Amino acid sequence: MRRRSVLTAAGAAALAVPVLGAAPAVAAPATVRRGRLEIRGVDISSLPKNEDHGAVYRTADGRREDPVRLLAQSGVTHARLKVWVNPADGYNNKAHILPLARRLKRAGVGIWIDFHYSDSWADPAHQTKPAAWADLDVAGLTRAVYDHTADVLGALKRQGTPAQLVQIGNELNGGLIWPEGNWEHFDTMTGFLKAGLSAARDTTPRIRTILHLANGGDNGLYRWWFDNMVAYGVDFDIIGLSYYPFWHGPIANAAANMADITARYGKPCVIAETAYPFTLESEDDVNDILNDPSQLTEGFPATPAGQAAWLREVADLAAGVPDGQGLGYCYWEGLWTYRAGSGWDPTDSASGNAWENLALFDFQDRALPGLRTLGRYRS
Repeated sequence: MRRRSVLTAAGAAALAVPVLGAAPAVAAPATVRRGRLEIRGVDISSLPKNEDHGAVYRTADGRREDPVRLLAQSGVTHARLKVWVNPADGYNNKAHILPLARRLKRAGVGIWIDFHYSDSWADPAHQTKPAAWADLDVAGLTRAVYDHTADVLGALKRQGTPAQLVQIGNELNGGLIWPEGNWEHFDTMTGFLKAGLSAARDTTPRIRTILHLANGGDNGLYRWWFDNMVAYGVDFDIIGLSYYPFWHGPIANAAANMADITARYGKPCVIAETAYPFTLESEDDVNDILNDPSQLTEGFPATPAGQAAWLREVADLAAGVPDGQGLGYCYWEGLWTYRAGSGWDPTDSASGNAWENLALFDFQDRALPGLRTLGRYRS
């Protein structure tokens, strides 16, 4: 997810023909799990930068607390950390991930690494090649993917904080490392993915690997993309989806897609990103992404209670995938509260935060009910 881009399906999805033949319509649900979820995660990538700019986090009654400890106390199982190659602001890199991983390990929270293979945001509209890789040919880029992946995951393992989950790429609708790895070059794209997957398994043999797309309600996109993965022999463990109701359509579409793809590919799925606002107000002078009642989902007001209700809904969505194939979900950037200097653009310290009304902490830095819902509901 990128702060100021509305996620839309890559144009490729509408143009490409699946490598594999068309399958029947979505199968009827089989055995539906209604119990606990293995993964109840929060993306906390912004935390080190936020803290360096003065952010504090409080319990619901206003007592200041270590945010990582708050996650653990709330029942959160995993923290997702994005990795950029050479970001302009120096955050979201190995130097900041390693100490954060130690905090997570001490708190008993699992580590989920999200490689973007870029110096900044990677999503369906942006998969910009790292500047240091600009002059590499395909063979060099493939080696760079392997080396970068192995470097970060190997460092995590050596310090005693191995990752349990890893995404090889982020919201890969149109590929990665453009232009060489875009949707027009599936042979190169899948070569990059295989390099990252191999590095993950070579450094951390027990790690579970995720391939992640946006637009979680778009079954045509998922069939097209993952049919190509199967045809090119890409070996991965979990299908990751972004599902934001204000961008990705009705929850019924996401449910049907998750039922179909888990059966079609024989892989479990995880909702790698979701979020919902607790207010339509903004704390800073940057207009927030969610700012109008027309963007809300019926039945879920922009209130703390409405946010918590959405988290129950999306947990039920994951738990309802047939045959227990829904592993859980991850709330995107739940700790990205507003602090001057901790904005969306790594090249601009004056850039603001358009996400603070979707955080899991209010404008007084207090934990919202949704945090406990996320950690305890279906625990």
